[in-house]
Amino acid sequence: MTETFSPSSGGRAVHRTRPGIPRQAAEAAILAAAERVFGQHGFRGASMNEIAREAGVPKPNIHYYFGTKEELYRSVLENIMTFWLRDADHWLVPERPAREGFEGYIRAKMAFSRARPDASRIFAYELLQGAGNIHYYLSTTLREHVARRAQTFEVWHRERQMPAIDPAHLMFAIWSMTQAYADMSAQMSAVIGCPALGGSDFEAGLQTILRLVLGFCNDIGDQA
Repeated sequence: MTETFSPSSGGRAVHRTRPGIPRQAAEAAILAAAERVFGQHGFRGASMNEIAREAGVPKPNIHYYFGTKEELYRSVLENIMTFWLRDADHWLVPERPAREGFEGYIRAKMAFSRARPDASRIFAYELLQGAGNIHYYLSTTLREHVARRAQTFEVWHRERQMPAIDPAHLMFAIWSMTQAYADMSAQMSAVIGCPALGGSDFEAGLQTILRLVLGFCNDIGDQA
């Protein structure tokens, strides 16, 4: 391991990373571990010791890179939202046909819910608690993000690829349907009658959501 000196350590040597692991990789490992621990135990139930064990790094490393537990939690939330916004910026753009854009975005969202269910649960828990840690982000960055999607939908509507529809509520509906497969997986598996949702369940959910969302792109030529 390499050593560095941090003011917060009182001048003591702090082991930062294993040899050969750059800072970016170490931070990514800590964020991934924190996502799992916060997702399983919530903010209050999670401990920095457990996150350090999960990440395979000394606890002082986490404080060095992210400061307090609250700051690490906010970093996890911001990391989650960055991935979600990136998917929409890639798929829901005027340069793509509407059907291709919606299908690609929905597939990406479902894949995220399956691969990173803890991420979706952390976000849902934060919203249920009033979104105090991310309210500014939601009212600025996310609001502007949805406004850009509205511009895309307007182009698709003018090109008769989709009907007029409230853009914010369309995004709310897509988020709700796709993230439910992470947030509500216990309910779904109990109703379906299986220990946990599997690949076939996610595929069935994906096809159902695609039929619902892409349905309003069909026969658009008959609408004024």
